[in-house]
Amino acid sequence: MFDTMTLTKIAGGLFGAWLILLLGKWAAEEIYHAEAHGEQSYVIEVAGGEAEPEEEIDFAAMMAEADVDKGAKVFKKCTACHKAEDGVNAVGPHLYAVVDRDIAAVDGFGYSGALTGLEGAWTPENLSGFLESPKNYAPGTTMGFAGLKKPTDRANVIAYLQSIAN
Repeated sequence: MFDTMTLTKIAGGLFGAWLILLLGKWAAEEIYHAEAHGEQSYVIEVAGGEAEPEEEIDFAAMMAEADVDKGAKVFKKCTACHKAEDGVNAVGPHLYAVVDRDIAAVDGFGYSGALTGLEGAWTPENLSGFLESPKNYAPGTTMGFAGLKKPTDRANVIAYLQSIAN
């Protein structure tokens, strides 16, 4: 009825499928069971849950220790839309002398209503808040950048922006 070659093929197919099933189960166990890997990567807050207090950041101290060269490297992310030369606008306004300049104050640039509605100047603290999350700082802004999450990156970029105007 069956020759040995046919039986060998059937057995090889069954054992191969069984091996793939076992390896897939092992891989899934390794990937999806967090208790085997230590602490949670992130925590999802729910209503009624206790939120961990956010760590207070001394931004003035960070600015004192900021590295202009590292800021120049991080600023490369910004160069897709912003220029550092005086009066040279691109998709976004030029950032020459932006530190302590009034918000939405570059002549000839069409700011979104979210920024024209803000009062004050781009102090290092205000810039840090905006760079952390433009959408949260100025809801409705047309700036599509997700933000710089690391406070040291923000301090370094602001230090770089201060250095190019001097």
